[in-house]
Amino acid sequence: MAVPVVDPSLNPVSERVAAEPPPRPRRRPARADVLAIGAYALLGVFVCLNYWVDVQNRVSSHLPTDHSWFEWLFQHGAYSLRHLENPLFTTRQNAPDGVNMMANTSLLGVTLPLAPLTMLLGPQVMYALYLGAALAATAGTSYWALSRHLVRSRAAAFVGGAFLGFAPGIVHHANGQPNFVSNFLLPLIVVRVLRLGEPGRWRRNGVVLGLLVAYQIFINEEMLLLTALACLVVVVAYAIQRPARARAVAGTFAAALGVGGGLALLLTGYPIWFQFNGPQSYRGLQGGVFHSWGEDLAAFVTFARDTVAGDEAVERTIGLTEQNTWFGWPLVLLSVVALVLLVRRSLAARILAVLVVVFSVAAIGPTVRVNGVVTDTDGPWSYIPDDVPLVEMMMPTRLALVVVAAVGVLLALAWDAVAGGGRPPVPAPRAGDDAAPAAAGRRSRWLRPVGYAAIALAVLPLFPRPLPAQPVDPPPHFISSGGWRPYVPAGRTLVPVPIPSNVHGLPTLRWSALTGQEFPVPGGYFIGPNELGEGVFGAPNRPTSTLIYATMDTGSVPALTDENRRQAVEDLRYWKASVVVLGAHPREAVLRELMTGLIGPPRRVDDVWLWDVRPLVP
Repeated sequence: MAVPVVDPSLNPVSERVAAEPPPRPRRRPARADVLAIGAYALLGVFVCLNYWVDVQNRVSSHLPTDHSWFEWLFQHGAYSLRHLENPLFTTRQNAPDGVNMMANTSLLGVTLPLAPLTMLLGPQVMYALYLGAALAATAGTSYWALSRHLVRSRAAAFVGGAFLGFAPGIVHHANGQPNFVSNFLLPLIVVRVLRLGEPGRWRRNGVVLGLLVAYQIFINEEMLLLTALACLVVVVAYAIQRPARARAVAGTFAAALGVGGGLALLLTGYPIWFQFNGPQSYRGLQGGVFHSWGEDLAAFVTFARDTVAGDEAVERTIGLTEQNTWFGWPLVLLSVVALVLLVRRSLAARILAVLVVVFSVAAIGPTVRVNGVVTDTDGPWSYIPDDVPLVEMMMPTRLALVVVAAVGVLLALAWDAVAGGGRPPVPAPRAGDDAAPAAAGRRSRWLRPVGYAAIALAVLPLFPRPLPAQPVDPPPHFISSGGWRPYVPAGRTLVPVPIPSNVHGLPTLRWSALTGQEFPVPGGYFIGPNELGEGVFGAPNRPTSTLIYATMDTGSVPALTDENRRQAVEDLRYWKASVVVLGAHPREAVLRELMTGLIGPPRRVDDVWLWDVRPLVP
């Protein structure tokens, strides 16, 4: 998320000249800084509270499969480090074809450094611990950027940082998508971009920017792209309003940008090549499925589900997409009033206004929706082809995350103005007007509490609630105890029933994650290529997996033929299976009947039904 920071030679709130220099950097964090970071950390724990009730056996109620995927990713980082394998690719899922981890949301910049902790604590603990920490860290770096580069009031920076780290749209993504709350590098990137024009520091600024960008690529490329677009708009808006200054620093800015871009490309060139050209890479998503995900106009004034003022029932009307713009009407009203009051005297506010307008419009998508009703009015994305590189995989609604950032910065500016950091000087009284100073004093006495109250009333309804969680069954004892080991030699796979997919098989995907990924499984939860090279969710269904899913959906076993049995053996051979395992499941009876009809009777081993298929698949 982008945090606009203007040229340090101008006060970004009231545009006072450099005769009033910004405060000197502190050698040590002030007590206010420590309190702010501590508050963010406590809020991160609070948001994840429902996971900590039973961290080993709880997942997100809203996105349980995504939650399990990220647990699997933490284990992937640990497995790659423990076995010294290439983390950009894995065959522990979707065996034998594997998964291109660079072409998926892999969070390698987090899972690899934290691999020792994952080995020690396990992926469930690591997931909950990291999720809260990422929220708090994003708020913390936003607080640092705001307090050091934009506002004078530490309280203003605290409010802005809290919103940037725990905004409704961000907390919504915390339901199973920690990659979208891992935004702690983005404020640092934005600060560095807007310092590229500093004279005499172009090499250092470029190197630091390149390192930050390279690291962010291994956390979330989509958020990096959104930040780059936001920075582009900020720089252009600044150049239009300060053309002389922009021309003066253009050469230095370009040189530093070249250094940063070159270093980032040098460090990430091979992984990016691997993402688009390595095994199991793909070109775009089949049918451009994300392009229809635009924001409902009513969402802007609606309270998000996971806030104290939110109502889950509203999702049945306008909750068709992510809740990135669900600010609630008080915050929307406050933002409009704040912009009206600040734009005349604040360059930063004018830039924020441009960001809000541009990215709010862009987030609408291909058609305009109002309160769940699709209108006949075309949105901006209706004019964008589905096959534009990079853009082809973006969801329009996620452009609203830039609006989230702009609103967070605006809150900081508004609080700072109320506190006096951006208050313009009181006009000099006219001759004979002895009442003017007294009137100005009275105005300042009532404006401050009114301003604080207005901000509080706008943001307090957005205070997050603990993320909803649901229990999930642990793996069978046969799996967790290692009872599977004699049945799965090196080079062979364990086929769980149901086979993991983006729709079915949440528990069986966790079997892999919670046992250190020591056995490979077919299928999984990922994006890979279809026969045309387009990205699709999960592995293309084979005849046997299709039969399994159909049986689960209908609750009955279809009439089986010799062709079904031949295909089952062929599929097992393709998967390099050595054993098929069925644990406790709501459809256990019909699934056992199906597999028995396809490959023969099973054996009861410990707490699972087991088919040793090595005689069928030599």
